[in-house]
Amino acid sequence: MARESSPRVVVAPDKFKGSLTAQEVAAALAEGIRRVRPEADVVQVPVADGGDGTVDAFVAAGWERVDLTAPGPTGEPGPAAYAMREQTAVVELAAVVGLVKLPADEPDPLGASTYGLGVVIAHALARGATEIIIGLGGSASTDGGAGMLQALGARVLDAEGRDLPLGGAALAQAVRFDRTGLDSRVAAARFTLACDVDNPLLGPTGATAVYGPQKGVTASDHTILEAALENWSRLAGPGYAELPGAGAAGGTGFGALAVLGARMRSGIEVILELLDFPAQVKGAALAITGEGSLDEQSLHGKAPIGVCAVARAAGVPVVAAAGRTTLDPAAIQDAGFTACYPLSELEPDTARSMAAAAELLHTVGERIATEHLAD
Repeated sequence: MARESSPRVVVAPDKFKGSLTAQEVAAALAEGIRRVRPEADVVQVPVADGGDGTVDAFVAAGWERVDLTAPGPTGEPGPAAYAMREQTAVVELAAVVGLVKLPADEPDPLGASTYGLGVVIAHALARGATEIIIGLGGSASTDGGAGMLQALGARVLDAEGRDLPLGGAALAQAVRFDRTGLDSRVAAARFTLACDVDNPLLGPTGATAVYGPQKGVTASDHTILEAALENWSRLAGPGYAELPGAGAAGGTGFGALAVLGARMRSGIEVILELLDFPAQVKGAALAITGEGSLDEQSLHGKAPIGVCAVARAAGVPVVAAAGRTTLDPAAIQDAGFTACYPLSELEPDTARSMAAAAELLHTVGERIATEHLAD
């Protein structure tokens, strides 16, 4: 006999980094749910928090994917893309000039730049974008956003009036920042930074000190870059270096705040708003979210917490699926989740768990449907 009820379940995970994209996670969970409740209306809404996977999340939601060629962090041209709907464009820094775009994974802490990001922004402006969302995260450079601004027509000049080369280290020689050539369409556009860090540009909690090591910054590089960014901040935007988020993505936050007039917002809040998630989750029987590692860092504005907050505000219970979790049951409940299902409980070996994540998520989906979707 067919069941009369058809529960609606909203599946809104972030990626399982190194294993599955957010779309693949959502599809695997949906498959598991349907094995137990084939009549369920399972709505898949893959999400991101502004880092890698952000453009893919919008494309999965039906936004147009715009492909182009843009310079990577060390200048080599490569494929890039952004998402667009009407006059709004979503640009993902990580997918253009991020660590994942370094040739042969070789860092260039002093010379890497955000120039390619500016190329993508200019392309979106040329297609009529007047609202540009920039997802910050995963940057390979520490150039204070100078490269991005140079690609948009601004000039960074030395004492002889010559254009400086790209990269953070060169900013130590800057004596003038010339905005006169800045793309005129910038003034008519509104820029929003989707970002979940509040670091200033300089100092012990700044861009170089906190994020430099993952970009290959050595102790001597740190001294060079910190002095260069201090010099750059005096030229491009005195007073902006101390703002929360100015140090995001190697100081790209600073360049965008000081010159583009950008505003800083929580990454996941921006993404959920643009994906119309509050409307999608309203009236659902259950929401499912998650990410590769649900841990203390997740509690500070990561995607699962944002999804959980919106769903609970709509009166919808939320469960999490994760590759692993370091949170105890009390912390999971305090975060708002009814339950958490880590793949590590099914397969303790991390390598095997990551390799078989889709199959394990099928099992998790079955468990969730059995335990949380009453007949």
